[in-house]
Amino acid sequence: MPAIKIRSAEATDAPRMADIAFRAWKGSILPILSDRPGQKDAERRRLAHAVGHGWQNAIVAVLDDIVVGWCSRSPRRNYIPYLFVMPEVQDNGIGTLLLQRMEAVLELAGATRVSLETPADHVRAVRFYERQGYRIMALGQDGHGGYDPFASVHLEKRLHPYLGMIDEE
Repeated sequence: MPAIKIRSAEATDAPRMADIAFRAWKGSILPILSDRPGQKDAERRRLAHAVGHGWQNAIVAVLDDIVVGWCSRSPRRNYIPYLFVMPEVQDNGIGTLLLQRMEAVLELAGATRVSLETPADHVRAVRFYERQGYRIMALGQDGHGGYDPFASVHLEKRLHPYLGMIDEE
């Protein structure tokens, strides 16, 4: 696979980011939910809204000049609400690269811990985060705008912020 470039997201990336998020959601999370009329359209709108309001706090993975994944952070706390990779290029280390880069951003800001959540029934995601050093801290209920609630896993990882001087050269 050619080299992956990680960069800050730009406003022009937002439609592609929303599409990647929806496609990843449709392939991995939708199958564990109860199917409801209008659910796909509602989730597409929710993700587009989230990207539209949060792209400034996101990084993207670019392969051959095409955005193939993204990760965002909360501007007010050390929390990663979204990490999505196009289903067609998953299992190539792109999610790991995005997560590690976002953790580095948080470390440079002085964060000592980072947290995130994923559906408990999404075993592949839970195992991915555990391999990245995250530990399950809590299990809870989650629900978005009328959807059936499902169990959500809260995971956390200890970070090692850089405390020295950063050379300007």
